[in-house]
Amino acid sequence: MGYAILAFIVIFLLIGSALPLLFYREKPRQRLANVLSPRVNTAGELGGRRPSLADRLQLRRQAESLAAFAASFRKADEDRESGSTLRQRLVLAGYRSDSAVNIFSACRVIVPCTLCLSAVTTGLYLVSPFIVIILSLGLGYLLPDYWLDHKIKAREEVMRLGLPDLLDLLVVCLEAGLSLDHAALRSSEEMRPAHPVIADEIALVMLEVQAGRPRLEAWKGLAKRSGADSVQMLVSVLVQADQFGTGISKTLRSCADTMRTRRKNRVEEMAAKATVKLVFPLVLFIFPSLFIVLLGPAVISISKAFAK
Repeated sequence: MGYAILAFIVIFLLIGSALPLLFYREKPRQRLANVLSPRVNTAGELGGRRPSLADRLQLRRQAESLAAFAASFRKADEDRESGSTLRQRLVLAGYRSDSAVNIFSACRVIVPCTLCLSAVTTGLYLVSPFIVIILSLGLGYLLPDYWLDHKIKAREEVMRLGLPDLLDLLVVCLEAGLSLDHAALRSSEEMRPAHPVIADEIALVMLEVQAGRPRLEAWKGLAKRSGADSVQMLVSVLVQADQFGTGISKTLRSCADTMRTRRKNRVEEMAAKATVKLVFPLVLFIFPSLFIVLLGPAVISISKAFAK
């Protein structure tokens, strides 16, 4: 018991000391910038004499090493803010705020500590202190990733289901005489009560276009943010229609029909898999119950007969 409590305290202190480095990376960078920015008073540092070539080379190597160290911090922050895999996953899940990465990283620390504390307070660690603490730490670290994967898949499914209705509204608006931008904006407003996720994404695309971003790049950004195959197919259709000058309304109508056909095929595939998936609960739960009900009285009668 004493070893388990000591191990928990050591792990908690290590994680607590890592949190300031996670949230307050700007202070080391500012200190490094203050070191690099002022000019070095070589005459004063070298005792008033003229610096030699070896001294200049040594100062240059030190400055380059400090600059490389600061660049590593800057690159890590840039990856954390824009191009990291974690940020891309959070965007796919629908979390675009700047603090989403920090909150998720904090969850990776808080959840293991909470599980360890729960194991200690409930007395579960008494079974095997080392194994329980290691399992709590590993499971607590992996739980946020599993939750994020679940959110990404759920969001992709919601966008995939709402996209055919959005395409129908786009076709109606385009055939009524609206441009593609106005049709997309009106469709997003009409789709918001039924499918808010896809409506927010289309509204974000229109905001980027109104802010001056090229239309094709804005639609390609939608494909990167969504991750769904149907959205990527829609974006490719819009890009091809813009490049080759084909009719957008007919293309969108055929795209909507294709998506509905794919959704129907997916439902039929799931229905065909249901019969195979029912085998396992039948074998594990229903057949044993039937055997007990049908063969139980016969076994009791045979045992009584042999006893006599």
